[in-house]
Amino acid sequence: MTSRATTPEEYIKEVPEERKEAINNLRNVILNNLPEGFKEEMSYGMIGYVIPHEVYPSGYHCNPKLPLPFMSFASQKNSINFYHMGIYANSELYNWFISEYGKFSTKKLDIGKSCMRFKKEQDIPYDLIGELVSKINVNQWISTYENAFKK
Repeated sequence: MTSRATTPEEYIKEVPEERKEAINNLRNVILNNLPEGFKEEMSYGMIGYVIPHEVYPSGYHCNPKLPLPFMSFASQKNSINFYHMGIYANSELYNWFISEYGKFSTKKLDIGKSCMRFKKEQDIPYDLIGELVSKINVNQWISTYENAFKK
């Protein structure tokens, strides 16, 4: 369910009323914990957080015209999804998140390579996501990205 919104604010206006609070809470947790240098923008029809070309001119290896992606989130048909490339590229960070998750929720974590799906808004572990967001700064993400993905 991709959006054609051009700003995060427009995106949030499109979200079903029953999810607006959760989407706003998730956005605020990210913005309050986001290290300096990342930029919020619409990315792939979702609210995304990227390293802009001014900081990393090479851009994304799949499409160098795009800035380097890091995180995003979206209200999908059956869930709110949070995407974090750091847990995909860094097994230590992934393992940390998995081990910490149980301290924040009794629900089974629905997670793929970089995507976490939350079917119920009350199941989103905002504090844990805030901590995850703060764990990688711009230089660390560039280094991790280049080591993991760039050939």
